[in-house]
Formats: sequence, structure tokens, C-alpha cells
Amino acid sequence: MHPPQIRERALRLRAEGVPFGEICRALGLPRPTVGHWLYGERARHRAALDAEEVRCPRCAHPPRAPNDQGAYAYLLGLYLGDGHLVTKAKVPVLRVYCADAWPGLIDECEAAMLAVLAKNVQRVQKAGCVGVQSYSNHWPCLLPQHGPAHKHERAIYLAAWQQPLIDANGGSFLRGLFHSDGCRVSNRITRGERVYTYPRYNFSNESADIMRLCQQSLDRLGISWRMCRRNMLSVARREAVARLDEFVGPKW
Repeated sequence: MHPPQIRERALRLRAEGVPFGEICRALGLPRPTVGHWLYGERARHRAALDAEEVRCPRCAHPPRAPNDQGAYAYLLGLYLGDGHLVTKAKVPVLRVYCADAWPGLIDECEAAMLAVLAKNVQRVQKAGCVGVQSYSNHWPCLLPQHGPAHKHERAIYLAAWQQPLIDANGGSFLRGLFHSDGCRVSNRITRGERVYTYPRYNFSNESADIMRLCQQSLDRLGISWRMCRRNMLSVARREAVARLDEFVGPKW
């Protein structure tokens, strides 16, 4: 039990127009306790929602960019490749599927979710892969590219607030794209009796819009590329591969 004068002080500060969060900090008390005094029986639920909204940068007043922009750009790249956002459930769930062969990628995906929004992340084992998933009402706020049907069957474009963020973190965005739908391979060619081996990157995606986003980020970083076929992009020139290695590198 807290002394009556503490509760009275909370009510007085509220009457003076002091924001709820500042009242909690001034009293040194948790949000549910202060909320119960100010708002009544439903306060604990309301206070919990308020706390979650503060975690979501798009629901803040005014809206802001994610705190860890590099992690967000990487996670967006993963989502556009092997990610899936389910919004029909009671609480939306973001899932990114990572192959068992790349345990480091699984760890990096989980770390990105935690850095961007998630309070906790689950790993669900599937045949040959792990579904890295997180539940939150605010994943749709941060991933406006979600929608009905497959990604290649609908328009995919960056929201106005996402564009400068991706422009500034193009390397992290490409890392997410190539970690999901790309690879770094050793290409072998034979000329006469000589065999040459050199590294190259491939990125494949059925969505022309996602392919365009990849191309734009490569262009901004001065990395040359070419289209092998309609749905596959290649980075093969030595200097281009070396430049992309600075951001991506082999999966691990």
C-alpha cells in the first residue's frame, strides 16, 4: 500500500496536465499502479497498451524512425525475401524462415527482431528450416508492405518514411535481401585447358518491385550488376563483389 499523499500527488499532477509518463517518473512508480489511480479498473490494460505504443516508433507522437535503423533495414530485407506477416490472428505475428544450414543467420534474424520491436522471439523448427517469429500488434506499423496474396502478386514499394532510412542503410538492406533470397557462390569457367574460379553473388525474386529495390540499393552503393534472367540478378565483377562483401559476405 502506498501512502494516500502519493495518490493525491498523482491526481494533482494529472489535473495540472502533466503527461502520464512524466507522472510515473516523478513518483518512481510503475505505469499500471499510477494508471489504476488515474483511470480506474481498466487502467492496467490501458497502461500496458500505452507501454507497447511507446515501443512502436510509428505510434509515437510524433512518429519516429526505428531506434536501430541498421537492424530495421536488415529485417526489412529478410521480410521481403523469406518473411511472412500474419495479420488475421488475434495478435499479428512476423515469421522469417531461415535454413538450418545457416545458424548464424538464424541468430542474426532473432537479434534484429529484438532490436527493432520484439519483446521475445520464438524459434519453430520445420523440415530443413527454422521459423523465427515474434508476436506484436505493431509489426504491421513497421512493415507496411504486408497485404493479401503473394508478394509478387501485389505492388511492393517503400513508404515515405522508409525511403530515407533505406537510402542511409542500403548495405544492411542488401544484407537482408541476399541473406534471404541470395547467395555467394564460386563460379567456374573453362577456357581451353584452363579453369577459372571466381566469386559472384546471385539474387532471385519473383517480384519485379523487390528486384527494383535491390537494384536501386546496389546503384546507390556503386555496385555494378546485371540481370541473368527475368527473376535473377548477378553481381560478378571483381570490384563489385569486393564492395558487396563489405556488407554481405558468405552466409554462416
